[in-house]
Amino acid sequence: MNYRFSDKIANLKPSAIREILKAPSTPDTISFAAGNPAPESFPVADMARISAEIYEECAIPALQYGVTDGYSPLREFISQRQKKIFGIGASKANGDAFDDDTIIVSGGQQGIELACKVFCNEGDAVICEDPTFIGALNAFRSNGAKVVGVPLEEDGMNIDELEKKIQSTPDAKLIYTIPTFHNPCGITTSYEKRVKIYDLAKKYGLMILEDNPYGELRFAGEDIPTIKSMDKDGIVIYCSTFSKILSAGMRVGFVIAPDEVASKMVVSKQTSDVHTNLFFQILCYRYMTECDLDGHIKFIQSIYSHKASLMLDTLEREFPNEIKYTRPEGGLFIWCTLPDSIDVNKFIKAAIEHNVRVVPGATFACDTEARSNSFRLNFSTPSDEQIVKGIEILGQLAKEML
Repeated sequence: MNYRFSDKIANLKPSAIREILKAPSTPDTISFAAGNPAPESFPVADMARISAEIYEECAIPALQYGVTDGYSPLREFISQRQKKIFGIGASKANGDAFDDDTIIVSGGQQGIELACKVFCNEGDAVICEDPTFIGALNAFRSNGAKVVGVPLEEDGMNIDELEKKIQSTPDAKLIYTIPTFHNPCGITTSYEKRVKIYDLAKKYGLMILEDNPYGELRFAGEDIPTIKSMDKDGIVIYCSTFSKILSAGMRVGFVIAPDEVASKMVVSKQTSDVHTNLFFQILCYRYMTECDLDGHIKFIQSIYSHKASLMLDTLEREFPNEIKYTRPEGGLFIWCTLPDSIDVNKFIKAAIEHNVRVVPGATFACDTEARSNSFRLNFSTPSDEQIVKGIEILGQLAKEML
C-alpha cells in the first residue's frame, strides 16, 4: 500500500531521545540520554496508600468521565499554589485587565501542543530559543507551524536577534521559551531578559508560551520571577507539569492562561482526549493536600543538587579544557560543546561503542539541517557510580580524539 500521509506528518521525524531509549541496552549501559526524574524521587508508599483510599472512598467518580477543564479541587489548588510560589494568576477583581484560568492537561507536552493549535494557522511561525525542547519542536511542526530559532546565550535568548527575527517574521504568533533550567542547555534566563522578552511580545502583538516544568527543582542560586508573573496584558500562556515532582508516568500537567485563551484550549482538548486521566488528577490533589509536598520537593532538590555536583566535579576532573559545559542551578541537564577539532557524531558513536549514551545537540536544533557540535547530558537518572564511570569514559574518548 502506498500510504499518502498528511503534509503535517509526512516529514515529521520521531524524537531522537525516544529512539535512543528504545535501542537495545545491556546491564552495563550508562545512559545520560533520558530526561526522566530520578527513580528514588517517586513517593511510592504515599501514592499506594492514597490509591487504595480512592478506590475505597470514591471509585466511581475516579473511574468515570470528567470535565475537560480538569478536576475542580486540583485546579483550585494549583491556582492558589502557583500564585503563592510564582506570583501567577491575574484577576479583574484585583484590578488586572483580565482573568486567568487553570486547566489540567495530559502532561506539559499537551499544553504546548494546544497553545500552538489555538494560535497558529498552517504556515504561521513560532519563535523559539535555539536549541530547544524537541517535544515542543515536533508539536509545532505537526501543526504546520514554522520554527524560527533565536541563538541562546548564557543568560537567555539574544535579545537583539529576537527582535530582528520578530521583525522579519510577520506571520509569527508565539514566542516559546523555557526560561528556568532550560532543556537542553540547563541555563536560566536573567530577569532583565525576561522583562525584555515580555516587552517585545507586547510591542509586536505576540503571545508568549512560557514552559516551566523544572521551576521547583532549584538547588542553587536565587529564584527569578516567571514571565507569567509580569503579565498585565493577557499575553502569556504558562505551562507546567507534575512529571518532575510527583510522577512522569501519570501525565498530569496544567496550563494557566487568560480565560478567553484557556476556553479555546479546552475546546481543542476535547477533540483529542476529552479529559486528562481523572484517577491521577485525584491522586495528585490528595497527595499535595494530605502529604508534605514542600518537604518532598526539598528531598528531590537535595537529590539533584548532589547528582549535578557530582557530574560537574567529574567533568572538571576528566574533561579536557577544550570542552565547554554549562553549570545549571536546577533542573536535569548539562549542555556540553566540543571543540571543532572533534566530530560530534564520531564522538557519540564511540561513546555508544563504550556503552555510554548521550543526545546529540542537532536533535534540539530549530533548523533540521543545522550542524551542532554539542550534546546533552542528564544527571537525574543515572546512579552515582554510573555518573562517575560514564564521564570518565567520555573524558578519555575526548582526550584521544584531541
